[in-house]
Amino acid sequence: MRLSVTATLVAVTVASWAWIVVMARDMYGPMTGASAWMMTPHWDAPHLFLLWAMWAVMMTAMMLPSATPMVLLAGNAAAGLAAGYVTVWALFSVGATALQWALGQLLIINPMMEASSRAIGGVFLLLAGIYQWTPLKQACLTTCQSPMAFLARRWRSGTWGAVRMGLEHGVYCVGCCWALMLLLFAGGVMNLWVILALTAFVGFEKLLPIGPWGPRISGALLVASAAWLLFS
Repeated sequence: MRLSVTATLVAVTVASWAWIVVMARDMYGPMTGASAWMMTPHWDAPHLFLLWAMWAVMMTAMMLPSATPMVLLAGNAAAGLAAGYVTVWALFSVGATALQWALGQLLIINPMMEASSRAIGGVFLLLAGIYQWTPLKQACLTTCQSPMAFLARRWRSGTWGAVRMGLEHGVYCVGCCWALMLLLFAGGVMNLWVILALTAFVGFEKLLPIGPWGPRISGALLVASAAWLLFS
């Protein structure tokens, strides 16, 4: 069971990253594929669905690896837990899609899905940095860093119980990481290096026992970067 779950997690993650790489290369390359279709100024239902799919796949690629220890600890409940976890990030992607549409309409981000000015990029960094210092961030991060404790407290039997555990853990994970996703707008939603850096940072935060000083230090670095962009 553990081997099949691990293989499935790896396959889903690799497939998601493969799709992201293709999209990113097209966005910053020939623009002959789906990325060009997404850059239309006229957002109808098919375009919105494609944008949501982009976010959902990207969130799966970025967040599923750091949730793997918890999924594997769940044993026979692993599949349902993973499904619930990914569902939460798919729902988050609805909000991210709406936000991107709104930011585009207000010309806060450009058609390349990047901040339209240094100052706007600085604001995104500032918001992400300040959130790193909040009690809500610390509470959610503490839960994400302790998968065994989470399962011990929240264990529920059956398929729906496993899905519910995944939903609950996904909510904590969104609470931990949502502000960091603003950095995608600062550096480019389809910028592969930004996506890789955020994935590595999320994994570092969630998987290493760095305690409360981790987000405090990263928050200070983000705020300092924001000040440089805003005032240099």
